[in-house]
Amino acid sequence: MENTHAMKYRSSTEIIDSMLRSIRSGATKTHIMYRAYMSYSQLKEYLKLLEERQLIKYEAGSQLYVLTEKGLRFMNAYDKINELVPSINEGKSLVDESF
Repeated sequence: MENTHAMKYRSSTEIIDSMLRSIRSGATKTHIMYRAYMSYSQLKEYLKLLEERQLIKYEAGSQLYVLTEKGLRFMNAYDKINELVPSINEGKSLVDESF
């Protein structure tokens, strides 16, 4: 059976953005892993990185990861970059239409 949701290669920046978007106002490790399409080993590595860079924080009381102000700014900056520089697939459709 063919997987219709085959994942393409994602840069670390794309993975970080997916994780931050899955966290929003709070998420467990499992929620982040499934929403961002990650393995558990990737999840552990990136959670450590995001905490070290202060993009997220862990709230022990609720046992949730939450975005920091810096994490929110990262997501906004990533959106602006994507508006200015469309992905390669989006760019191809723009190029093809001009011929």
